[in-house]
Amino acid sequence: MSRLAQLIATGFGAGYAPIAPGTAGSLLALPLLPALARLRDGTPAAYAAVLLVTIALAIWAAGRTSRDWNTIDDGRIVVDEIAGMMVGGAFVAGTWPAAALVFLVFRIFDVWKPFPIRQLEKRLPGGLGVVTDDLLAGVFTGVVARLLLQLG
Repeated sequence: MSRLAQLIATGFGAGYAPIAPGTAGSLLALPLLPALARLRDGTPAAYAAVLLVTIALAIWAAGRTSRDWNTIDDGRIVVDEIAGMMVGGAFVAGTWPAAALVFLVFRIFDVWKPFPIRQLEKRLPGGLGVVTDDLLAGVFTGVVARLLLQLG
């Protein structure tokens, strides 16, 4: 199970990118956003199920891998970025420009970690802490991206 957890946690190897592994993980999620938006618009329950299963897998994989590697939030763990991007994409239309905007805004929030994002990462245990801060960054991203798209 540890190998499966590590495979998922590292975004099938994207987390091993020598430079900016979080960006590599976010890029992995980018092409999923338009397809997920179509699923959301056509079958909201199926979309919710995909999102919830992804979040649950992310928490499990990040937690198990953190324990195996004896780390708290290793940079190679990027499944949290994937889940956060999916949350951010929930707020916007399923277009490539919207997906690209989600990517850019998410990277800003993921690096910056404004209040209370950083506090969640530090206060919640294991995989929950690793993933929850990115989920909240995804919510912030979605709101900002939607506003920017409406203004533009």
